[in-house]
Amino acid sequence: MPERPESEPSDSERSATAPSVPALALTLGEPAGIGPDIALRAWEHRAELGLPAFFVTGDPACLRARAARLGVAVTIRECAPEDAARLFPDVLPVVPAGPVVTAQPGAPDATSGPAAKAAINAAVRLVQAGRASAVVTNPIAKSVLYAAGFSFPGHTEYLAFLASEPAPRPVMMIWSPELAVIPATIHIPIAEVASRLTRQLLVETARIAARDLQHRFGIARPRLAFCGLNPHAGEEGTIGREDEDVTRPAIEALRAEGIDARGPFPADTLFHAKARVAYDVVIGAYHDQVLAPVKTLAFDRAVNVTLGLPFVRTSPDHGTAFDIAGTGKADPSSLIEALRLARRLADVDRAGALAPLPALAGEPA
Repeated sequence: MPERPESEPSDSERSATAPSVPALALTLGEPAGIGPDIALRAWEHRAELGLPAFFVTGDPACLRARAARLGVAVTIRECAPEDAARLFPDVLPVVPAGPVVTAQPGAPDATSGPAAKAAINAAVRLVQAGRASAVVTNPIAKSVLYAAGFSFPGHTEYLAFLASEPAPRPVMMIWSPELAVIPATIHIPIAEVASRLTRQLLVETARIAARDLQHRFGIARPRLAFCGLNPHAGEEGTIGREDEDVTRPAIEALRAEGIDARGPFPADTLFHAKARVAYDVVIGAYHDQVLAPVKTLAFDRAVNVTLGLPFVRTSPDHGTAFDIAGTGKADPSSLIEALRLARRLADVDRAGALAPLPALAGEPA
């Protein structure tokens, strides 16, 4: 069993002047990637964009070095998480976590994996303790983490492990104003999709999606559209039996529970503008089936949201982009949207009541 994160920070880290609304905890991500770049660029535009207060968990020296490389005029202040909301926006608050980073932009090294993992551990630990409002994660490089002994398929599964015992069932949703999608299976080979797509998986995924869309996104009766696995959703079983034998029974079971589940619909007619007004989220059979449409429609605005966790977690919907790290070419738009969405979802959790967000695709504004 992997080790749990470090114990609570010492009392010396705590502040007697804790704000009523804690700041967001933003992880450093893979230090050799664009995580530091977009964190700095987001902070740089904080005033004009009205960004919520956030602090970074990770190595302050790494951020200072990247700021100097990018020419970002920023004061990076190490602090306790309770002080971050007060210090922001005058400085970029950082809660130190993990080793000193020696990796250079585009060139991960032995400090990369431990630094990325420690930043995640710290952010989760702080939100669980009520010292941060939500977790926003910068991109990680799974191959680098695997080389450092990381044993999870990715961010989502690791966050579920850290969340509680027993670990909750996490669901990955990619959200944008134009379209929201959930892949029922995620990072598995296409050859395995049909055998892994079960009625139980679809029902569990839909239950979690319906609950979180209602209680965190403020949609009173979420409309879930299921995307068929096969061309033309199988044409009543003539092009494969999965849609008739697996997906349709799952939809019927959900409807019997009072969940507004629809489909299965053919993938080639489900994502155009007129179709999108009829649902709030699409649950697809596999990763690229639903991520390709949302990234085509909203590449710079799409946000990764983990449903099913006891805390709010969002992330930009892109990778580490080693090839442009440290060059100033990284676009912070997706991170900016992730910070905004995290703040609004965290406020719903804090209020303990429904509070509508900007409309999901198809929901009347």
